[in-house]
Amino acid sequence: MISEFFYMNGYGYYVLSSFLFTLACFLGLYLITKSQLAKEQNKFNVKFGELNSEQVKEAKKQKIYKEIIAAEIYSKI
Repeated sequence: MISEFFYMNGYGYYVLSSFLFTLACFLGLYLITKSQLAKEQNKFNVKFGELNSEQVKEAKKQKIYKEIIAAEIYSKI
């Protein structure tokens, strides 16, 4: 019964290999995106850490700052 499922009338190798290939591609894309996000967050933290108190107040007023901080909080959940 299970061997018939994997055999799939002779198409099992093609179907299962395509599923594995797709899974591998999605996993690779996820890992690449995750590493790029970490790099960008580190860049942001380095750049934001160099600001003086006046610049920090101005940056906190900007919409993009709030979106980045919200994304960081959401990614840590």
